[in-house]
Amino acid sequence: MRIPRIYQTSMVPWQLGAEIELDPEAAHHVGRVLRMSAGQPIELFNGDGHNYAATITTIAKRGISVKIVEVAPNPTESPLQVHLAQGISRGERMDFVLQKSVELGVYEITPLFTERCTVKLSGERLLKKQQQWQRIVISACEQSGRSFVPKVNLPLSMQQWLAQLPKGLRLTLDPYATEPLQQLTEYPKQLTLLIGPEGGLTEDEVALASAHHFLPVRLGPRVLRTETAALTALSVIQYQFGDLA
Repeated sequence: MRIPRIYQTSMVPWQLGAEIELDPEAAHHVGRVLRMSAGQPIELFNGDGHNYAATITTIAKRGISVKIVEVAPNPTESPLQVHLAQGISRGERMDFVLQKSVELGVYEITPLFTERCTVKLSGERLLKKQQQWQRIVISACEQSGRSFVPKVNLPLSMQQWLAQLPKGLRLTLDPYATEPLQQLTEYPKQLTLLIGPEGGLTEDEVALASAHHFLPVRLGPRVLRTETAALTALSVIQYQFGDLA
């Protein structure tokens, strides 16, 4: 039987034998959703890259406590750090990209407001949306076996984001580019992937990306939807430079 994996926030690594009281969200999932009982095993992770095997010691109305019985590094992280900059799409399409990109080993995600983006968010709604996206990422880590939690940055305009780019190879998809993605020969440790929203990037945005040293590459002869493009590109990148066999 598969042992449930639960994310539990922590500011410091846990030690072997430590007693941990689950936070309310984790406790609700263990006690109310999974209906687990004292003595059963679970696996915790807190984003530090380790797995923490634990045993449930107490289940009560006031909370659930567990004891750490084993600590081990989690070897599931890709050697390639991919920063995905994704033009925000509507509804479940964006949620789907976030979930599946985590399964494909993405390291960091920045949602982008672009010229053709139809989603309007600001203030408290923007912050709540970021928090919702982060919860989707955490859930994807629980499912996929990752113990590092990719950060979903606060959504930015493309101009704001380009002013603070990370180092490494920079790629953007263009169905009319002359160079196929699979023919890249550089083996980077860090890679930034820029994906446009529904409708793609405008000519001005393409020119702006080029001015910031983004290399346009194509995936094939067909034009892909934004969510398909992101996940296909991530799959090819992880196959070529990462850890997909």
